Amino acid sequence: MSDSYEITMKILRYDPSTKKRWTQQYRLQAGGILRLTDLFRKINMEQDPSLAWNSSCEHGQCGSCAVKVNGKPLLACELLVANAVKLFGINQFFIEPISVGPVVRDLIVDLEPAYGRVESLKPYIMKRKENLYGTAEYRIAPQEMESYLEATRCINCFCCATACMSGPKNFLGPNAIMASMVRVLDPREAATEQRLSVLHGPEGVRHCHTSRACSQVCPKEIDVAHYVALAKAAQTKKHRET
Repeated sequence: MSDSYEITMKILRYDPSTKKRWTQQYRLQAGGILRLTDLFRKINMEQDPSLAWNSSCEHGQCGSCAVKVNGKPLLACELLVANAVKLFGINQFFIEPISVGPVVRDLIVDLEPAYGRVESLKPYIMKRKENLYGTAEYRIAPQEMESYLEATRCINCFCCATACMSGPKNFLGPNAIMASMVRVLDPREAATEQRLSVLHGPEGVRHCHTSRACSQVCPKEIDVAHYVALAKAAQTKKHRET
């Protein structure tokens, strides 16, 4: 891993007071083990304190630092400079905000609409089945939990929704659909039909083009497209039975 790189960062900026958008270029020397969030901080400290960006945990767990780098949505806190150069084959990076909500300033996006789509699908148990075991805890067999455990690692960074090439603006989006499918697969949930009726509704899986872009960009390596496909399969099964 090289000690230092000559990096050029072109960052799409937005000033809400003037409604002005422009691309600003920064050149900086950076060590290979610095992350992109470190580069944003370096720009703030050495060149331009007005650059606005978002991050919280910086350990790949909160998803708040999601941006598009050379068109690819990813977590800025996870991408090392050396790995970025290797991934894109160049030392120049065009940084944009993710596209799941209105831009507040520079790389900061209002995520309320995106979280609203997840919340609209009620990512919790809506109607609990009777506990046949008669215990205080609802026991779930390992093989049942295995069917949806991977999806529970989603951090709602909205990288998948940004990469999604499907549907109109009111499409629920891959991570929201996956959140609902977790509860469809959850043996404790009794409101399965209610959930599927929403997933198969006008804003649901019918808009998915099966590009699998959602799975390809997930920083948690979740096969998001698999869960969207399960929702589609449930729709096909229902049509065959009617």
